[in-house]
Amino acid sequence: MARTVVAKASATEVLTVGAIIIAVGLIVIAVLIAILLPKIMKALGMHPDYDAGQKYNLQGKKALVVTTSHGVLSKPGETTGKPTGAFGSEMTVPYYEFLDAGMQVDVASIKGGEIPIDPQSFYYFLITHEDKRFLKDPAFQDKIKHSPSIDDVDFTDYDLIFFVGGWGPSYDFAQSKRLAERVSEAYYAETPIMGSVCHGALAFVSAKDADGKPLVAGRKMTGVTQGQLDTFRIKFTPKHPEAELKKAGADYRANHHPVADIFATVTVVDHEQRFVTGQNQNSGHETAQKMMELLSQRSAK
Repeated sequence: MARTVVAKASATEVLTVGAIIIAVGLIVIAVLIAILLPKIMKALGMHPDYDAGQKYNLQGKKALVVTTSHGVLSKPGETTGKPTGAFGSEMTVPYYEFLDAGMQVDVASIKGGEIPIDPQSFYYFLITHEDKRFLKDPAFQDKIKHSPSIDDVDFTDYDLIFFVGGWGPSYDFAQSKRLAERVSEAYYAETPIMGSVCHGALAFVSAKDADGKPLVAGRKMTGVTQGQLDTFRIKFTPKHPEAELKKAGADYRANHHPVADIFATVTVVDHEQRFVTGQNQNSGHETAQKMMELLSQRSAK
């Protein structure tokens, strides 16, 4: 009888020790995954390095970065929801690309005032070098807190105009009559080269040409695909780039990946070299650099 009790006790101890070992092992694995997650995301295609091997000196030139003013991921008819806005890297990457090339870089938003930034932008596995630089840059932060409205900015004064993506633009880019007018004015001024990434392309879809037709009709353009948006299972946002660009007659282009399609990206330039668009946040560096390349070539003529 005593031997049976001892045997049961020993078996219980073995099971307890085994459970502890398994628990510790799972914790170690979870910690390792957390530590390695940024590198894993990078390897899959998140925020790829891009260097065309060209450094630009664009001193004396001006760039404008335009963002949303909408900061709530709300469903139709509602005014509450998770905080959102401009996506961090889609704003910080082009800003610093232009700034480091010697350009004067201004920031504006649809309504003016403090620009909402999606807090998820700065999650440890998503944050970029440029995001970290922004968080230590009082001058840039001040521009975000006190942005002028697009009503108070003359787009024709700029050489480059970049429209920032994120969930926010889904609510106020294509819907803004004033933004559409500003885009058309910039186009007919013949000076600004305009660009965007992800939802930022919605800035172009309501702009009209001199005949009242969609300005983007027939132009190669891109923005985040419907398939990529479906990955996030957020289908209630009012405007989606792929659908709106196609509706406006744009020659929509996109890259796809059989395994990691969420990271697939491409940057395209229209036939007049006036619009440079990137599929999503992974196109930020390439889109900004391509815009500077076109401006540099134009300046050299």
